[in-house]
Amino acid sequence: MNVASRLPDTSTALSERARQSAKPPFLGFGLGLRAQHYDEILHGNPPIDWFEVISENYMLPGGQPPRILDKICERYPVVMHGVSLSIASTAPPNFEYLQGLKDLAQRVKPKWVSDHLCWTGVHGKNLHDLLPIPYTQEALDHVVDRVQLVQDFLGRAMVLENVSTYVQFSNSEMTEWEFLSELSRRSGCWLLFDINNVYVSAFNHGYDPLTFLNGIPADRVVQFHMAGHSHMGTHIVDTHDHPVCEDVWDLYVAALKRFGRVSTMIERDDNIPPLDELLVEVIRTREIAERVLPAGTPAR
Repeated sequence: MNVASRLPDTSTALSERARQSAKPPFLGFGLGLRAQHYDEILHGNPPIDWFEVISENYMLPGGQPPRILDKICERYPVVMHGVSLSIASTAPPNFEYLQGLKDLAQRVKPKWVSDHLCWTGVHGKNLHDLLPIPYTQEALDHVVDRVQLVQDFLGRAMVLENVSTYVQFSNSEMTEWEFLSELSRRSGCWLLFDINNVYVSAFNHGYDPLTFLNGIPADRVVQFHMAGHSHMGTHIVDTHDHPVCEDVWDLYVAALKRFGRVSTMIERDDNIPPLDELLVEVIRTREIAERVLPAGTPAR
């Protein structure tokens, strides 16, 4: 089926509305929702302001996860975070996936829907990895078009995250932060600034993470990710299986000074500890933000 035939007749108007959409609200300090913590969350009252859910975990109809998610949504604000949109792919858009994403958003009513600036597979096969792209004008034009297509289909502005990278393309014509800034400006998408990913990529490629941070427009960032990694000596791998390291906490302070109050969450995807251990990090994000940006600090 022709791509254009799958889009609403109002696609141009929707794209324009995405570029002019109001900035999503500040949610406070949250945590990635993981199955290991379902019971503690539902039967307790943990001091968590909001949860981020992995979209693909809840896109299948029926079963326990969607029912539990419904209960979580009754008690907490939720945002959706995907890992399979493959927004930078040159393959035809996967409208079956997009419809599943749209159906879940209609059910969950998230504050926003996010994914990663990357591609995730080739020839119809999902490699289950977040793969880098060259930062060229051609790639930028392509991703802008893809973002607008997705936004038109979903009827909402997207939020896109910077990924950790381990290789660079020799034909890149701009920096990653220049690419992200221009992508947000042209498409109207918002940005998820993953502080750990910036730290990882900066170490792996030998640049100052503050240069990345200062290169992103302050008014386009709506979420921070905080996570741990595995330091291998010569390089860092973004494993999300350790507590947040002190250098990343320091970069969080710099990000608060640059971007102001931004919804912040702790990510943990492996070696997942009890909820109480993760709450220590959630509370630390709140305490640092309140120290750096005391009550009454004007919003960006």
